[in-house]
Amino acid sequence: MQFKDYYKTLGIARDASADEVKKAFRRLARRYHPDVSKEKDAEARMKEINEANAVLSDPQKRAAYDQLGSGYRPGQEFRPPPGWDAPFEFSSRGLAPGEEADFSDFFSEFFGRAHGAGGRGARRPGRGEDHHARVILDVEDAFGGVSRQVSLRIPSLDAAGRASYRERTLNVKIPKGVCAGQVIRLAGQGAPGAGGAPAGDLLLEVEFRPHPRLRVDGRDLLMTVDVTPWEAALGAVVPVDLPGGEVRVRVPEGSQSGGQLRLRGKGIPGDPPGDALLDLRVVLPPADTPRARELYESMARELAFDPRRPAGK
Repeated sequence: MQFKDYYKTLGIARDASADEVKKAFRRLARRYHPDVSKEKDAEARMKEINEANAVLSDPQKRAAYDQLGSGYRPGQEFRPPPGWDAPFEFSSRGLAPGEEADFSDFFSEFFGRAHGAGGRGARRPGRGEDHHARVILDVEDAFGGVSRQVSLRIPSLDAAGRASYRERTLNVKIPKGVCAGQVIRLAGQGAPGAGGAPAGDLLLEVEFRPHPRLRVDGRDLLMTVDVTPWEAALGAVVPVDLPGGEVRVRVPEGSQSGGQLRLRGKGIPGDPPGDALLDLRVVLPPADTPRARELYESMARELAFDPRRPAGK
């Protein structure tokens, strides 16, 4: 995916004021709007102009774009790093569902998730806007329910068009059984209401931090379990360390690499709970001593095993 320079699209400097952004958009819209333009590429150019304006006219989008996009050149390969938006707290205003349909993959990758939680939704008169953010948790947090301190930054622009941030820290109760994609609602922690009306809520969308051993699929946990050749061939009971605690797992006799064991109810808690899916991987010991080589040579002579020979031949 290629980086898009929205400032270049509108023909303005990176420190342009909000008024300069507005004037540049109007000037280009008069030139390229398909209803009035004679330019052959008017429709495509207008889509690019609308996309750039949607970002640079929104203080929060622009501040986030300026921070993450600094140092990139137009057309340079770009991919937002995982969890880049976790520290940011955004308001729920922005594009209605479907408005961004004509925007680029760059926009969707950059802003689709950052501004997606909660959507616009219905608002009660005077009530403050809902804000949303992303909270990154360890998978283990879902097994007991924990309290986490979450630090958030609310991006905005100062009068000179420079990005600035207001920070706040909240203590958040993480419920047992929380899943990736689930939203934790903190009542009254959004924007203040007008004229004494209630404040909006803060919507925290849950994401799990990459785990060194586990993969998460909904409430199911997937992991690879290494076994020795004799455990796979003869069967064995082996320990497996899961977030809910260590379990003893029976490896069936004659198991092969790629076989899978399912431990029902050992995934993320819930109603019903998820399962733990264990992919078996047979690991061979190295032939790094004379005795080890002797044992391998004995197996080669006595087992007469050829894994490349079709079964039954």
